[in-house]
Amino acid sequence: MNDLVASLGITNLSKSQVSEMAKDLDSMVEDFRHRPLDGGPYLYVSCDALTMKVREGGRVVKTSVLLACGVNAEGYRELLGMQVATAESVASWTGFFRDLKARGLEQVFLVTSDAHLGIQHAIGEVLPNASWQRCRTHFAKNLSSMVSKTQWPTLSAMFQTIFQQPDTAAVWDQAREVVAFCQQKFPHVADYLEEALDELLAFTTAPKAVWTKVWSNNPTERLNREIRRRTDVVGIFPNRDAVVRLVGAVLAEQHDDWIQQKRYMSLTSLEQTRTVMGTNIIDVDGDDRVQEAA
Repeated sequence: MNDLVASLGITNLSKSQVSEMAKDLDSMVEDFRHRPLDGGPYLYVSCDALTMKVREGGRVVKTSVLLACGVNAEGYRELLGMQVATAESVASWTGFFRDLKARGLEQVFLVTSDAHLGIQHAIGEVLPNASWQRCRTHFAKNLSSMVSKTQWPTLSAMFQTIFQQPDTAAVWDQAREVVAFCQQKFPHVADYLEEALDELLAFTTAPKAVWTKVWSNNPTERLNREIRRRTDVVGIFPNRDAVVRLVGAVLAEQHDDWIQQKRYMSLTSLEQTRTVMGTNIIDVDGDDRVQEAA
């Protein structure tokens, strides 16, 4: 806490002042992390994980900070939750999603993330009606590691054409063309790409207006960079509570900023998504509710 306030130009704080500031911050972060998710349905969710170093048991260990963002019923982005886990695993992601669901996460249409260990299983377990979109940016990085530096510009250009198509049918047609191209030029890449198409092109089931917002985790990456900028001041955290305190404060601040910005997705796009899901929004006594279509 002292390092944090020093980075803001505040010096010579007493231990009691630091302690009081920490208590106030802890209370605010606790309320934020456990608030009811009553702005739903959250049709689109993105998830990511960051590694933080923490002192535990007399040694420095790595922990994973699991993050989730969502688009609420009014089209604004929200920070839905964070948890500090010992490592990324089926158990940690499943527990994270169960906590989000218990707080009100429902009617999720699409979850975007990198291929984190355990996340697909967790989504299937806790959010069985949601599809998983594998981040195209992270997937491209995986592709780049499979070819030489001189070959990558050619493969990259072909890969990008998949996402430049005007409609769903054209996207899939072009994806198959790229697989065929790879079978000729990069045989070891072709199978890898073809096996990933369902998860890589899950965005095509959504309205086209939101494709650029859901086919990668880039918006969350920008949030991650802001978290890193703040946490680099600390370096190694003294315990997990300190991680929750600082990262939670950054997330709460970002959450407030997003709510004051313009809509991230239009209401028309969200309504189109509900139509795709086969649901109708009806008004009962002035309260919007979601009812399954017959």
